[in-house]
Amino acid sequence: MKGGTPGSEGLILPSLSAGDFNRLSEFVNARTGLKITDGKKSLFESRLQNRLRKLGLKDFGEYCEFLFSGEGIEAELQHMIDAVTTHKTDFFREADHFDFLADAVLPKLAETPGRSSIAAWSAACSTGEEPYTIAMVLSEYRQKAGRDLNFTVLATDISSGVLQAAIRAIYREDQILPIPVHLRKKYLLRSKERSKRLVRMAPGLRAMVSFSPLNLIDGDFGGIEPADIIFCRNVVIYFGRDVQKKILWRICGKLAPDGYLFMGHSEAIHGFGLPLVKAGPSVYRRTV
Repeated sequence: MKGGTPGSEGLILPSLSAGDFNRLSEFVNARTGLKITDGKKSLFESRLQNRLRKLGLKDFGEYCEFLFSGEGIEAELQHMIDAVTTHKTDFFREADHFDFLADAVLPKLAETPGRSSIAAWSAACSTGEEPYTIAMVLSEYRQKAGRDLNFTVLATDISSGVLQAAIRAIYREDQILPIPVHLRKKYLLRSKERSKRLVRMAPGLRAMVSFSPLNLIDGDFGGIEPADIIFCRNVVIYFGRDVQKKILWRICGKLAPDGYLFMGHSEAIHGFGLPLVKAGPSVYRRTV
């Protein structure tokens, strides 16, 4: 075996050579648009080491041989994407966005003459915390306003693994701590086996959210219906600037006139010529 790094229980884990890193990172970039820089090599290596163990491969050279075979690409591609994509998320993450959604966006959209529905899209939903948070805010607004509005939330992600977790809608008790207590009581169900300390989203809330796989760099999102509210937060920072521009233009193409786009607080859209005006902190409204 070529060099390695110490792992748990004294095991020596295979190291990722510069050549194999370049091959694999270029492959990921071509398939997903994600840019894996040299600074992320160690994280990339550690996540793929788990795949080597599961496949019974001794080093990354063998992994590359398997991956780039006809059988390997078909069998391993989704596992590799699941391993290398970032799934950091929380309920009510960047909470001011949900305050702005409830206090400014929903009243503005609801006053549109003849409106009977409001559609939202969580464009990188991970394990479901974001779309279920959106669904809670929409449900609360509908009850508060007393309006007969139909709310729907579409949630998409490139990773089939996180989508399955989101559909199950089961979370540990520590994961739901950001959810206000009154909303926990209203929208969460505790496991009958209390020792497991698990909760699940209530059926009514789950029914508001539909899930679908989507790679943000593929096509023009032809299967996505226009949405009044789009959350695409803390995602485009992982792409190169040219890819960011393409993704954001495609997203704007699915944003209804006068609809609102929510971006991560660390993300900038300047210089892309997008048909958007600033509406709030990292929130933009489509103008045309």
